[in-house]
Amino acid sequence: MDLGKTVKDAVKKQGMLAWQYNTIGVSDAITMGGEGMRFSLQTREIIADSVETVTCAQFHDACIAIPGCDKNMPGVVMAMARHNRPSLMIYGGTIQPGYSNLLRKTVNISTCYEAHGAYLYKTLEAAHDKNISADDIMDDLERNSCPGAGACGGMFTANTMSTAIEAMGLTLPGSSSTPATSPAKMRECVKAADAIRICMEKNIKPRDLLTKASFENAMVMMMALGGSTNGVLHYLAMAATAGVSLTLDDIQRVSNKIPFIADLAPSGRYLMADLHDIGGVPSVMKLLVAAGLLDGSIPTVTGKTLAENVESFPSLPQGQEIIRSLDNPIRGKGHIEILRGNLAPGGAVAKITGKEGLRFTGKARVFDKEHQLDRALNKGEIPRGENLVLVVRYEGPKGGPGMPEQLKASAALMGAKLTNVALITDGRYSGASHGFIVGHIVPEAAVGGPIAVVRDGDVITIDAETNSLSMDVSEEEVKRRLEEWVPPKPVVTRGVLAKYARLVGDASHGALTDLF
Repeated sequence: MDLGKTVKDAVKKQGMLAWQYNTIGVSDAITMGGEGMRFSLQTREIIADSVETVTCAQFHDACIAIPGCDKNMPGVVMAMARHNRPSLMIYGGTIQPGYSNLLRKTVNISTCYEAHGAYLYKTLEAAHDKNISADDIMDDLERNSCPGAGACGGMFTANTMSTAIEAMGLTLPGSSSTPATSPAKMRECVKAADAIRICMEKNIKPRDLLTKASFENAMVMMMALGGSTNGVLHYLAMAATAGVSLTLDDIQRVSNKIPFIADLAPSGRYLMADLHDIGGVPSVMKLLVAAGLLDGSIPTVTGKTLAENVESFPSLPQGQEIIRSLDNPIRGKGHIEILRGNLAPGGAVAKITGKEGLRFTGKARVFDKEHQLDRALNKGEIPRGENLVLVVRYEGPKGGPGMPEQLKASAALMGAKLTNVALITDGRYSGASHGFIVGHIVPEAAVGGPIAVVRDGDVITIDAETNSLSMDVSEEEVKRRLEEWVPPKPVVTRGVLAKYARLVGDASHGALTDLF
């Protein structure tokens, strides 16, 4: 609200009328692991609908949107693509790092979820003092992990989307890495009034900027910085809304050629606020433009090209450890892998940095809802030792309904150090999730995808080298099981989630409710 008031005042000083209004928002941090998470993804469509509605109904000439979390950003961009009036986005900004007094280290929201897993499996302790109780550590994390305003601080979904949208030319330079409480964020709000005037004078419209080249840039940033699997879902949705052809094959093609170079959470040590301190996203883009990996020629909301926008920013300083050199990457290709096989004939999305290996085989242990797995973890029923592939199904766009994120389970596994376990689902993950995880399995269980007939003990292999996700079950047996399969009754039959379940498409096409 404070950022919006600053924008409104700046627009009025340009001699224009400014109408400030809001749409809705869901906090994933609060809803994670509960029934409220089912309402999260569908807010992207509601946000797009409401911004489109107000802009068109009230005859607005332009739009400045200030989203602060992951679904909110693709939601406003989808709205911009629909009404196609001069528009720009201001990212609400990333949160500052928290600090745990008892653990004596920087912490963030994902630290809490991973600590929960460590707590359940009795591995939560302070390295410097074994006498500090686990309960005291949990209390300390609850109080200090989120110290103020801003979206989740790592290269989670919010920062994945903000960097992508900046690389597409829809924000002012630096928007994606400027912390929410930084004075620079307020200065950006003032500059936005100048930029929207330029967009109006030069008739720069969203669909002029939402091109195949700009989506390529978005994917390059996701791979280089280690972004969230949710980026795949949202890029597909934004592209379809803008009339740009983008498929899972494009995601894999870019992943194959872009090195993973950022030591950012969740798999790394640093947060977005740390990156801001060494030049921010513009300095990273400057590196990638110089290397020919990012298209600097695309137009932007400033009236200049992307390369011109980042030209005045400093190069990344010598000796910094957040962004590796291109000839010394963490992984020589991207961490996002598109998998197919008899478990995911329509595709699945894996997040594999290489730290946990590139191939995993284990026996299936099947859960029909996320809460069943959470209950098993709470009771310590997922054992160490034998390799297991935990299968969570009926959590897709239709089956959830709402395709809930499963950070609670994935983080608990990491915190408990259950390295003998992989996790696959027709649902999705938070950008804070890491480990050997696969989501977005298509077709989902609710519509009779093969994941619906996986049984305990089936041997499942996840292979990032052959890009496959398969179970050691014959084609004939899969067919027989599917013929015997009985669809479950819908979990929700009325209200917004029921409406969403009826309209939503599959994850491999962005989980859109529009028909294209």
